[in-house]
Amino acid sequence: QVQVVESGGGLVQPGGSLRLSCTASGSIFGINHMGWYRQVPGKARELVAAAPSTGSTTYADSVKGRFTISRDNAKKTVYLQMNSLKPEDTARYYCYVRATSTSGGPSDYWGQGTQVTVAS
Repeated sequence: QVQVVESGGGLVQPGGSLRLSCTASGSIFGINHMGWYRQVPGKARELVAAAPSTGSTTYADSVKGRFTISRDNAKKTVYLQMNSLKPEDTARYYCYVRATSTSGGPSDYWGQGTQVTVAS
C-alpha cells in the first residue's frame, strides 16, 4: 500500500542541470528517511544524498557543492537538484524511503529509478 515514484531524469549536456522528484503515497503513517541513490551497470548502488527526519543532510563527496536534496513533508516528496552535471554523474537514480505504514512498523521502499545521462 506504499508506492514510491521518481521523475525528472533525462539527457543533458555537461554543466547542465536536472531536478529529480520522488513522491511517496499510499497508507503512510509517517516518513522517517528519504534519500537518493544511483547505480551504474556493473557497480554497486551508492548513496548520493540523504535527508533524515532529524539531523543534517548528507552528500557523497563526489556531489558536494553541486547537488542539493530537499523535502516537502506535506507532499511526501523529496527533490534532488543537480547542477554542474558531469559525465560521471550518468546513472540510474533511485529514490529511497523509510516509512511507517498504517499497518505496522517502519519498512524500506524503493522507486523504480529514473535514468540520468550526461553527455555531449
